[in-house]
Amino acid sequence: MDVVRCSVPATTRAPGGRTNAYLIGTQPAILVDPAARTGELDRLIDERAVEHIVLTHTHPDHVGAVDAYARETNATVWARYGRTDRFREATDRHPDRELRPGTTIQCDDERVRVLDAPGHASDHVALEVGADGPILCGDCAVSEGSVVVAAPEGDMRAYLTTLRRLWAIDPPALHPGHGPVIGTPRESLERLITHRYRRERRVLEAVENGAESLEEILEEAYEKDLSGVRDLARATVRAHVEKLAVERRLEWDGEHATFRRDGRTTRPK
Repeated sequence: MDVVRCSVPATTRAPGGRTNAYLIGTQPAILVDPAARTGELDRLIDERAVEHIVLTHTHPDHVGAVDAYARETNATVWARYGRTDRFREATDRHPDRELRPGTTIQCDDERVRVLDAPGHASDHVALEVGADGPILCGDCAVSEGSVVVAAPEGDMRAYLTTLRRLWAIDPPALHPGHGPVIGTPRESLERLITHRYRRERRVLEAVENGAESLEEILEEAYEKDLSGVRDLARATVRAHVEKLAVERRLEWDGEHATFRRDGRTTRPK
């Protein structure tokens, strides 16, 4: 089935300042993540019979042109079940229908299946195009760099589970929300999983060495320049800390972390 990518500018903090909108199929077509309206995207939509608009998630850099294109195409607008209020706040539009993991949408002679993909966002889904086809993975993966998993919304345990699920499916390609197509999904997913566990080790080592606050842990866990993204890095550290606390590998009271040694909480001197 035909999958066309159109990179559009995003005024929010999208990686590289751009987000990928996608068109799946032709008769009917599904428009995915229209972050902004552009002449190129207008042309692509004019060439297809867009009957459905779907978002991988409702972060600001994925939703900007939902209402405009819905009005022009009269397409059915879908939102995740149980997240309609969040969808309406993000798009200024009430959805027409609700989807959930397992929902299928007919497109050409194939079905597009909705997959659960939380972690980066609580309402995140991915879209599997046909049987054994590519997956539109939104912000689950990128070809280079890493994905922000920013607490309190970001859930590191859920995100790692999502990466493992995508690895198990082993699609022929991943179409991400930002950047080029990922032609070697398992290799990229393994890289992202490895990166997260390396960062987790740095966070745990920082706490073991006496860092308690998020800022202290951040200083120990990151070596690179964080200019312009320090708040995102801090929120990602918090997501790691919350994961480690759930797994009882450290204690976290919302402000201070303490290391657990032999099942006991210790505060290094």
